[in-house]
Amino acid sequence: MLLLELETDVVSSICQELGLECDVQDGGRHILVEARAPGRQAPLLLFDAQDPGNLGWFARSQFYVNGQNGGVLQTPISIANQRDSSGFVSPSAIRMAIAKELPATFRIPGRQPVSEQMVYGVFQNFLNALLSTGVAVCGTGVIKPLAGRGESNAPRG
Repeated sequence: MLLLELETDVVSSICQELGLECDVQDGGRHILVEARAPGRQAPLLLFDAQDPGNLGWFARSQFYVNGQNGGVLQTPISIANQRDSSGFVSPSAIRMAIAKELPATFRIPGRQPVSEQMVYGVFQNFLNALLSTGVAVCGTGVIKPLAGRGESNAPRG
């Protein structure tokens, strides 16, 4: 196993640099981050990859989320939707977990070995993608898309 010594202060400062409010908690095996984009007019760019209307976004995506379990593919990050006070999925907030324990064979794309600095960079790039270029949700399940054309609950043709 590879044990990362991630610091909550660094994770928090990454969120703040990008204009996000966040609550960061250090768990034994992961860091939990609840991030919000207050005042953002558009939803976070988490979109349904199966919707043909989102093909342009899918082509630009750098990150893909497994819709069944929330894992961000080839990263130590997993996500979950946040709900607002009415119980609806909040379009401007997301919950993330950054794993601090990884298999020794874990590699980030490009076959690069994992380090704390590498994880911070991937986390920052992931947040940037949520704010500007888009993140694709692949498959249906527990993760609900927040943006895109069409409705995520519409029947597939």
